[in-house]
Amino acid sequence: MRQFDSLRQANVFMPAIAMSSAHTSRWVLPAVLAFCCAPCCTAQAPASPQGQSATPTSTPTIPTRDLTLPQAQPSLTIDRDPIFSPDPEEKAPAVATTPSTPSSSPSSQSGDRTLRKEGNGFVLRADVDEVLLPCTVVDDKGRLITDLTRGDFQVWEDNVPQTVASFQHQDVPVSLGILVDNSGSMRDKRAAVNDAALHMVKASNSADTAFVVNFSDRAIIDQDFTSNIALLEKGLSHIDSRGGTALYDAVVASANEMARHAKQQKQVLLIITDGGDNASRLTLDQAIRRVQSLDGPVVYAIGLLYEDLTKEEAARARSDLQALALETGGVAYFPRSLNDVDEIAAQVARDLRNQYTIGYHSTKAASLGGYRTVRVEAKVPKHAPMTVRTRRGYFPKQPLQPQTAKVTSQPAPQQPPQQ
Repeated sequence: MRQFDSLRQANVFMPAIAMSSAHTSRWVLPAVLAFCCAPCCTAQAPASPQGQSATPTSTPTIPTRDLTLPQAQPSLTIDRDPIFSPDPEEKAPAVATTPSTPSSSPSSQSGDRTLRKEGNGFVLRADVDEVLLPCTVVDDKGRLITDLTRGDFQVWEDNVPQTVASFQHQDVPVSLGILVDNSGSMRDKRAAVNDAALHMVKASNSADTAFVVNFSDRAIIDQDFTSNIALLEKGLSHIDSRGGTALYDAVVASANEMARHAKQQKQVLLIITDGGDNASRLTLDQAIRRVQSLDGPVVYAIGLLYEDLTKEEAARARSDLQALALETGGVAYFPRSLNDVDEIAAQVARDLRNQYTIGYHSTKAASLGGYRTVRVEAKVPKHAPMTVRTRRGYFPKQPLQPQTAKVTSQPAPQQPPQQ
């Protein structure tokens, strides 16, 4: 079982702890509530009951994780920062008196980070100012438009035009989080919902990886990132159907899980629920801000709001799901029956395989901080009006401050005065 580092969150932090049963161990995602470093923990699979032989299965046992319960605090002398925070602070590497690299090499590079030798030490510099925007373009009837070029797009940040620096239109792999409401009202809907989620994965890029979160008043990871359909199906089969709906907490915890473990740059959360939030510690605004501060995933939502809700409850749930989707560049769907869920899931898969990715370097320094609004338009002469779906804004990552590790010599010991 993979060791899990607890997640740094927006307002209050709840570390992780394992819960064991006779056949599986489940881990719960923490409802995040403050920026701090948190402990990590492991769970051991329990032994089979005495006298009962283990039954072989075609797929391995699914490790599941529960991260809302407290646990003992580990040593604080160990660096356990588990995720890339919105404003990470990089530690400069220690410089030995005898370099491990040839002295003729002025610098070494890893990705967009560069380690340069300056004077008696090294300075770490990183280019973090590129803003990447996954964009879906549709016509006035909601049909995908897939034949646009770089010059057809215009980008504004805080109403200031930006220069498109990079452009991509390919079916790239996605890291996907499947979040399914596991509250009591979902019991009779889960079979159809699970089938739709699996059909979506099968219709997506074969290189996609996904994890499964079943949430009620807690968010439980029932399957870690995998491309194995059988494992995802087994993760979705963990149906408790009890408790409330901590939707905001589940979204934030899943976004942090994505930031920590996703392999693909393109990231998506799919939420399927039949009601509004009634159990979260976080607010809707806090959840949206946390996802934005992580440069986080696009949210797609399917709201099954056609029964068992008052008009006021349904309106609030609809507004919440629309806000989560619109602010991150996704879409919220509200089918009239379970029969429509499968087609909606297929539509999400088509969206993800036909997105554009636009990158630009902001004309506004990241060091100024603050939330920035973003607007993208696509215009082609003699073309019908088009709508571009992308996130509405972001919080810039702060530039890393150059940190120099210098080699210093110890002062010579003072000689005692002569008598």
